[in-house]
Amino acid sequence: MSDVRAKVEELRRAAPAWEARGPWERLQVLEQWVQELRAHRHELRDALVRDTGRVVLSDMEIDAVLSSVQRHGRWLAEVLPEQRPRPSSDPGVTITDASEPIGVAGVISPWNFPLQLALIDAVPALLMGCPVIVKPTEVCPAFVGPLRRTIEAVPALAEVLAIVEGGPETGREIVASVDVVCFTGSVATGRQVAVAAAEAFVPAFLELGGKDAALVAVGADLDVAAAALVWGGTANTGQSCMSIERVYVEEAVAEQLVDRLVTQARRVGLHGVDEGGELGPFIDPRQADVVLGQVRSAVAAGATVLTGGEVEVHEGRPYMRPTVVTAVDHSMELMTEETFGPVLPVMAVPDMDEAVRLANDTRYGLSGAVFGPQDTAPALAARLHAGGLSVNDVLLTGMVPEGEKQAFKLSGMGPSRMGPASLRRFRRQRVVLTRQQPARQPWWYA
Repeated sequence: MSDVRAKVEELRRAAPAWEARGPWERLQVLEQWVQELRAHRHELRDALVRDTGRVVLSDMEIDAVLSSVQRHGRWLAEVLPEQRPRPSSDPGVTITDASEPIGVAGVISPWNFPLQLALIDAVPALLMGCPVIVKPTEVCPAFVGPLRRTIEAVPALAEVLAIVEGGPETGREIVASVDVVCFTGSVATGRQVAVAAAEAFVPAFLELGGKDAALVAVGADLDVAAAALVWGGTANTGQSCMSIERVYVEEAVAEQLVDRLVTQARRVGLHGVDEGGELGPFIDPRQADVVLGQVRSAVAAGATVLTGGEVEVHEGRPYMRPTVVTAVDHSMELMTEETFGPVLPVMAVPDMDEAVRLANDTRYGLSGAVFGPQDTAPALAARLHAGGLSVNDVLLTGMVPEGEKQAFKLSGMGPSRMGPASLRRFRRQRVVLTRQQPARQPWWYA
């Protein structure tokens, strides 16, 4: 038996006692862990900074984990109410919900937000009574040691939360061993996980790639739109599945928006290179080649780079400044394939009907944004084939965690990892139907 399978079996043996604690005692255990995370905050942050080259977002990752425990704790009473019989359509039969944990959850997480995405599914799974085994990305290993020490400091948690390191083979072992798989990553790898989970006959919750579009209509506040789009397209160096990667703007205001985007983009410096710079390096250096390749291919096909667009190497790490590209179309990979870099391609369109058509012309459907008048923008957003839409803002689906949504198309599979649904997905729904007065029923055989 592999080390992974042995660890999963160990977690499975610990599952009954973890479920027997009940939701509120499990919450208390996680709250003890929160104290350990706070006590080791600087150690965790320094490790994340070493791996990712960024500071502000590393702090935000830690804050996201801390708030996750508190937030999911508030939803417990709604998701796991006191189990009481209730009447049914048959006046002689009562219904009692008797859900149970789905089993050991396996979490496989990526490198763009290494701490937050390693734990975004683990926290609700643990609260619902599921032991968890996590395989963090091998690209960012430094935070694993400090994280493991915080877990070991809470013995009750250490019995049901395991961190294992390794590459693809370790991930395959997890999928083959657990009772539910939670994967965050690329579409290509997500497909492999889905197939392997199907062969193991276990559910797979997949959060995959995106090619999020933003629409800018006549009547939008262009200053707000430009500031939001530059941040939404380049924060974390664009290394987010929810990054804005395409902009469709009505021709009447296209030139004004582009001017503002360029001005805004040139204000954003490189962290550790420019004074006050905020943009970090590519976390995985291989991604710099992907992004540069898409930009150069678009230019060769007629696109124009107005600012940025080149890779700079500082202290051995690749960077790219915020990049605004115009004269683009859907024949270019820059407009159709996930970029995962700080690039904003902008396409002028005659009207919002064409903008909606182009925005929906994609195999992705994670999220998106619309900027426009308050009386028309929400209806416009509702026409987009994506799970989380922001109106007159960007990335709200990641900033407002109670908003439940699912990924469309190839951007994911499974229930929402936001809102109370993020907890419900880790319970098997079971019902007990009780005949209150045992008696022969007229539909039985005579």
